[in-house]
Amino acid sequence: MSDQGYPVTVAVRRPDGRVEQVRVGTAFRNGDGFTLQLGEMSIGSAPDAAAPAPRRSASYGAGGGGGGGGGGGGEVSVFPNYGRSKGGPIRGASMQDLEYYANGAKRSLNDPSKSRWHDRERALLASIEAEIARQRGGGSGEDSGNEPPPHGDDDFSGGSDDDSSIPF
Repeated sequence: MSDQGYPVTVAVRRPDGRVEQVRVGTAFRNGDGFTLQLGEMSIGSAPDAAAPAPRRSASYGAGGGGGGGGGGGGEVSVFPNYGRSKGGPIRGASMQDLEYYANGAKRSLNDPSKSRWHDRERALLASIEAEIARQRGGGSGEDSGNEPPPHGDDDFSGGSDDDSSIPF
């Protein structure tokens, strides 16, 4: 590794509208690429009033025993712990994965012996169906239609191996 490091920054918009570059680490040349060494990070003590409030989402299969009685509910943002995309995000998943997990949820919902998990399966299925609708352009979320579908292999234009556009 080279001794010379390149500063890595992120743009932070302040409440008064100013944009400030804040250093988050150092990049070191490593062969044909770079290795990023991040600095110490922390979350501010007070929330930023200008930042949008994060949507609360329940991870699928997060351990039981939490307060609030009853099963899951709420938005599920990741696939359950089985299959090739286990634990992966639902948003942006391939249509094949969405259909696979939707079929699994429907099988569980049709099985009375699995009624204990029906609330979680309904929440999972609702999240999957919302993502399918979003990808097909039907939209059913607060920000549907604001983003293009995820990139696929056909979107790659070839380009070049020129690193001149790298900002550091």
